[in-house]
Amino acid sequence: MKMTRKISIILFLIFLVSSSAFSGDRGRIYGKITTTDGDQFEGLIRWDKNEANWVDMLDGNKDLAQSNRRSSKGRKKYRDRETSIEFFGIKIGKTGSFFSDFPSQAQSGIRFGHIQRIEAIDDNSILVQLKSGAEVELSNGSTDFGSGIRELIIEDKDEEEIELVWDDIDYVEFLRTPRRAESVFGDRLYGTLTTRRGDEYTGYVCWDVDELFETDILDGDQKRRSRKIKFRKISAIERYSSSGATVFLTNGDDILLKGTNDVDDGNRGIIIADPAFGQVVVEWDEFERLEFKPLALEVTYDSFDGGKRLSGTVYDEDGESYTGKIRWDDDEE
Repeated sequence: MKMTRKISIILFLIFLVSSSAFSGDRGRIYGKITTTDGDQFEGLIRWDKNEANWVDMLDGNKDLAQSNRRSSKGRKKYRDRETSIEFFGIKIGKTGSFFSDFPSQAQSGIRFGHIQRIEAIDDNSILVQLKSGAEVELSNGSTDFGSGIRELIIEDKDEEEIELVWDDIDYVEFLRTPRRAESVFGDRLYGTLTTRRGDEYTGYVCWDVDELFETDILDGDQKRRSRKIKFRKISAIERYSSSGATVFLTNGDDILLKGTNDVDDGNRGIIIADPAFGQVVVEWDEFERLEFKPLALEVTYDSFDGGKRLSGTVYDEDGESYTGKIRWDDDEE
């Protein structure tokens, strides 16, 4: 009897572990959207068509004018230490005055997992609050926010799919994804991309800066026949030429497709989001092959902490060192 009970407990634990592994949130973005009319929707979010996981990037331009004014007070410039030019022992001038000029904006990308809240300021700018409590204002976000956003879909737990336009958005609060949240889009694409130089990148896939999920469609022409293939039926895609690609299907067949920007040099790029490394965009001329694989690592909202200030030690050519907070290229900090 005791042995039977032990076996039952072991089987139950195995089932519990295995079921939790297959019913995870798959790293999907989840949150609550409050509209300008005061309505609230909660569920899985597909942001601007090509962002749906916590590892994906929210892109925009960061205003540096105010932070530069604050941080430049009392700042010593390294170049100012040796600005005099000597010729036969005679100082004839100084250089480096142009270092006082600062750019007004810089491109910025923040992974959604680090964000706690996004507030719409106007048609072209947002206030982003990170988990750390820090805030940053972004503007000119291409299609990631503002009037140019291509699509914002929330799979509301009560009302199913709801598509919103930017004018609808008051603010978005990001939340932990429920373990059993299911999406009508299916699983996120994941795989290993090989470049023509032999470099390999593994992570979440976004094809043509557009298709993310196994239910999304790859378009192309097979000879004179138009084909629309769901990504769940594709095992690999290989560059054939600048005007075509060989598509390998899960049933063992392979077909040559041409005629659309999904499978030729009109492709806007294949994004690989590596949870540990970052994000790379591979252009068609650099692309060799993409092999789809099962998701190897689940990256949840709790995997991100909101970030912290960069710090370290910088060594100059003379061997001197400087330790403290770092701002790289005057905008990454």
